[in-house]
Amino acid sequence: MKVIIVSGRSGSGKSTCLHVLEDLGYYCVDNMPASLLAALAERIAKENNNELNRVAVSIDARNLSGDLSKFREIFDRLDASTLDRQIIFLDAETDTLLKRFSETRRKHPLSNSDLGLLEAIKLEKELLAPIANLANLMIDTSTLTLHDLRDIVRDRVANHKPNILALQFQSFGFKHGIPKDADMVFDLRCLPNPYWVNTLRGLTGLNKEVIDYLEAQPEVEKMYNDLKGFLENWIPSFERNNRNYITVALGCTGGQHRSVFLSEKLKKHFSQTISNIQVRHRELSNF
Repeated sequence: MKVIIVSGRSGSGKSTCLHVLEDLGYYCVDNMPASLLAALAERIAKENNNELNRVAVSIDARNLSGDLSKFREIFDRLDASTLDRQIIFLDAETDTLLKRFSETRRKHPLSNSDLGLLEAIKLEKELLAPIANLANLMIDTSTLTLHDLRDIVRDRVANHKPNILALQFQSFGFKHGIPKDADMVFDLRCLPNPYWVNTLRGLTGLNKEVIDYLEAQPEVEKMYNDLKGFLENWIPSFERNNRNYITVALGCTGGQHRSVFLSEKLKKHFSQTISNIQVRHRELSNF
């Protein structure tokens, strides 16, 4: 039986995530008291119903504050020997959440006459910290469209098999900020930059001309081999510690050339040994 706990701050995309899982055949429960998790798992297990073998539960700040503060204890009561337990935590930059609430004119569930929107958003982060700290997968939706989020949930979560590592390489540009949901971040800005070659400036790391240019740079090859060796050595350790998901973020200045090239190259190499592997180029939607 698979149980996915979906959590995160209001406006981060929890409802979208839950809807995708429901469309994929999960039995979904929205805003369930955390203290009832064990009882729900036990009740469904007794049913012996194949249609209820996959359950998704949304837990957010509307929960009882006492339940949230004791979440680790509650989560530990779920039998890991019989359950594939996962926690998916969605979040976004505070400014992004403020903008989303302003655009939709929704009321934040924690705001009241004494607590404004910004204060409610900050309080929500504190209340949900016990869940965020246990998350198997963090998804930063600050720059994601609804379609992007749906694709990520389908690719990384819904189709994930128990005890099989899901590895994602993500390219990004440092000038646009470091991804919040990255497990590892590597800086590629020391490498030769195709941006300074006039004929390559408007291209990306997916174009053959850029690939040929970077393949010919000894520093790029050395960086690739170092990253490949590091990940080959340490990914097994993460797997032994029950890590279901790993996001490796590779950054260059604009997220257009070097990070894209090496993300694709590493994905190609690790696809030989890891079945669930994806690549995401955060900045390429702007080109």
